[in-house]
Amino acid sequence: MRPEDLAEVRSLSLFRNMLQGNFQALMEGAYAQKFPAGLELIREGDQADFFHVVVEGKVEQYAHWQGRSTTMSVIEPVGTFILAACIRDLPYLMSARTLEPSRLLLIPASDLRSVFRRDPEFAISVVEELAGAFRAMARHAKNLKLRNSRERIVCYLLTQSRLAGGADHFPLPIEKRLVASYLGMTPENLSRALKSLEGDGVQIKGNMVSITDRRALMATSPPDMLIDGPDPDRFTRAPAGLRAPLHTPPKAE
Repeated sequence: MRPEDLAEVRSLSLFRNMLQGNFQALMEGAYAQKFPAGLELIREGDQADFFHVVVEGKVEQYAHWQGRSTTMSVIEPVGTFILAACIRDLPYLMSARTLEPSRLLLIPASDLRSVFRRDPEFAISVVEELAGAFRAMARHAKNLKLRNSRERIVCYLLTQSRLAGGADHFPLPIEKRLVASYLGMTPENLSRALKSLEGDGVQIKGNMVSITDRRALMATSPPDMLIDGPDPDRFTRAPAGLRAPLHTPPKAE
């Protein structure tokens, strides 16, 4: 593995506080591999043999049942997935495939569990990572259950704006069909809903989003920190009296 890849992996919150010797032991058993676009990496129901770190490219986590399929998340560099299954030595609950040519680091799940048992700082980081994943999944469930499709789209676009630094013009990070699947709707319903939002402050041409009236768009579906996030960084959390209210717009979530 390239030294710069090791440095990036080491900087992840999951690994940064563990003992250097334990990190080196994990990396000795790991290997990096390139995968073409559209390759199935893992299949739901199979035993969790490897913990995955996305170094380059994009990976979709998805699930299917009775002929239906849904996008659960999209992992970008440097990101990880399938931690819970690896720690508990249980089958994968989701499948994963590459969306574009990707390079991944694969860490044997047995090595991960071994270090988890002997490195207290790593164990704490694992618990924090799993807690973050739980909160993200709870937020996603609330979004699907409490908002209609139009409200979900608006808040998704406002979140992407925040992630783009509060920009009014930005590209969608994934294809529209994946956005639709992630938000629990068909591509056709997504297209109709996007068209209907043109009078509420947003236009989309191809993959590019333009927010033309942020106030009007937020009035359609105000962001809520308890659904859309983000959680405050525990290292930079402001005193209670200085925290932003739940419905403060993205620099302009």
